[in-house]
Amino acid sequence: MARNVVVTGGGTGIGYEVARRFAEAGENVVIVGRRREVLEKAAADLGPNVTPLVCDLADPDAVETALQELPQRIDVLVNNAGSRETVIGGGPHALLARWRGDFERNVLTVVLLTESIRDRLTPGSGRVVTISSIAALRGAGSYGAAKASLHAWNHFLAAQLGTSGITANIVAPGTVAGTEFFGPRLDDAEVARRAARTLLGRIGETGEVAAAVHFLASPEAGFITGEILHCNGGELLGR
Repeated sequence: MARNVVVTGGGTGIGYEVARRFAEAGENVVIVGRRREVLEKAAADLGPNVTPLVCDLADPDAVETALQELPQRIDVLVNNAGSRETVIGGGPHALLARWRGDFERNVLTVVLLTESIRDRLTPGSGRVVTISSIAALRGAGSYGAAKASLHAWNHFLAAQLGTSGITANIVAPGTVAGTEFFGPRLDDAEVARRAARTLLGRIGETGEVAAAVHFLASPEAGFITGEILHCNGGELLGR
């Protein structure tokens, strides 16, 4: 029987590639995000077993509404949605906006949905995979702190879900091409600089992160939970 898979931030980048892998495996996939046009185009490209669902996951009212559209049985939840707060400037107001924005975009978007659908996760085989970042271990200010929060929360979640045979793990990518995260900052010079920090001499691809997610969501990964799978080409070790 085909599994029901929910992928947040599934319209572009890593989320799109994750959704593609599940769709090609014959799973029923719901991609969730804020931008209707992006989601509808992605769903059309990915095939008839992919459904778009527009939702601002940092808004509890929007999440409540989305629950009416999500499957009653969810076999796999991939928490991929997240972004970096772009508020600039100094002073306490800008500082608060930056830290609050990063927490809302990267922690609340994960926690609100996951906790809301916990009772729908399939006992004995359910999978929760959350995308974090190398920034959680290398700093990066408010963004890194927000991603690090997910690591602590995932340990709690794994303990809570484990009694039902459901796993909860994290994939923490390094620098990955083909996403909207860096925007124009990831030019050739920046790619070369970041590639030089890895042990493999290159940056990652969205498909490589999606492969890590797909493995943790597989039946074969049923005895792995509460873990952080680093996918960064050795960038965390540096050189």
